[in-house]
Amino acid sequence: MYKRQTQSKRYEIAPKHLTFVQQHYTIMDGKDDISNVIREKKAARVTWVGFFTNLILSAAKIIAGIWGRSSAMIADGIHSLSDFITDFIVIIFIKISSKNEDSDHPYGHGKFETFATMLISFALFVVAIGIFYSGSIKIYEVLNGEIIERPTYLALAMAAVSIIVKEGLYWYTITIGRNIDSPAVIANGWHHRSDAFSSIGTLIGISGAMFLGERWRVLDPITSLVVGIFIFGVAYKLARPSIQELLEMSLPEEVEQNIAEKIQQTPGVIAFHPRVRRQRQMCIRDSHLRTRKNGNTFIIDMHIKVDPDSSIVKAHDIATQVEESLKTTFGKRTQVNIHIEPYLQKN
Repeated sequence: MYKRQTQSKRYEIAPKHLTFVQQHYTIMDGKDDISNVIREKKAARVTWVGFFTNLILSAAKIIAGIWGRSSAMIADGIHSLSDFITDFIVIIFIKISSKNEDSDHPYGHGKFETFATMLISFALFVVAIGIFYSGSIKIYEVLNGEIIERPTYLALAMAAVSIIVKEGLYWYTITIGRNIDSPAVIANGWHHRSDAFSSIGTLIGISGAMFLGERWRVLDPITSLVVGIFIFGVAYKLARPSIQELLEMSLPEEVEQNIAEKIQQTPGVIAFHPRVRRQRQMCIRDSHLRTRKNGNTFIIDMHIKVDPDSSIVKAHDIATQVEESLKTTFGKRTQVNIHIEPYLQKN
């Protein structure tokens, strides 16, 4: 037990220190609120641009496909229509994910953005299956004697326009998404890129059907199959990390190694036991480091050991230094939970 005088001195110092820390983090939270507002506005702006562009482009491609006698162009137009739908998803979920922590969501709403990314990937899966099915039916009809009409220059010109517009939209969206660190906006950018690539396939298919003769007109629906396979691949690449995050998978090993180095470099931290990973094995149970991702932020839980003779204030200062070091490295919205233990040498 501490003496009464010592206790009095400790509790006299601690409230002042804690008041300073509380004020410090209130200021940080204020900056984060402003960043959230800016982030939401940028995400909404780029998504609305994509929304209206896709609305016009999808209608133009479907009309050009019908008038230009190209099933590949119609399939491409349907793909653009799916972009139009996913834009709605991004706008709604970005707004929700930008909300601050509350009593029901103490770690924030970042998972909503991850969920939006997963929905976008599922939408791509559906589009890929639909396009693949449509192309397969068309090829089957050709093999059974049906003659495919020669596409017109209208379909060819529309494919070229689509490539230019969607590739430009991809770079605009992906740049903003990386700038605001938004997985959902980045996923939506890849949705635009998949549309640009599908339009390249459509252009090749239409060109072959137009200029290589009647027997090569089957290139048009064959191109639809290739487009469907490509979109399926993009969907998988988007779905896998979003599902892993929703299932609370740990951060990549190199990131955890960086975290461990920052902790061990902090003055006052005598011992720290990072996670040890082994191939084809589950993580070690007595690991003192737990990590996960929540939208665009990291959540880090750890145990550190300090001098057993340290005062409560000193131990708290060490924990604060660890927290500030990690926030400097991984962003000020990083959530760090630290359990402090006395370092006791084994005899």
